[in-house]
Amino acid sequence: MRDRGTATTMALYITDQCINCDVCEPACPNQAIAMGATIYEIFPDRCTECVGHFDQPQCVEVCPVECIFVDPGHPESREQLEAKYHVLTASKEPA
Repeated sequence: MRDRGTATTMALYITDQCINCDVCEPACPNQAIAMGATIYEIFPDRCTECVGHFDQPQCVEVCPVECIFVDPGHPESREQLEAKYHVLTASKEPA
């Protein structure tokens, strides 16, 4: 799907090949996936490609039709994804 050795990664997006099977939404640790008007959608401001949680994006791992790809409209470095992860999980960390 992507070369993890590159400096730039991106948020993910779901194509119109989505069959609404409902497996990606609960797999996302950042609650970045929700049902849109016709198919599931990924919110780039919440998508970290599972950086901080898993080695691979979980939505991609569970998708039976392989309709989740990197979104060239939202390039982010690994460091940016890690920073986003820390912001998203800050309220969940114990005081």
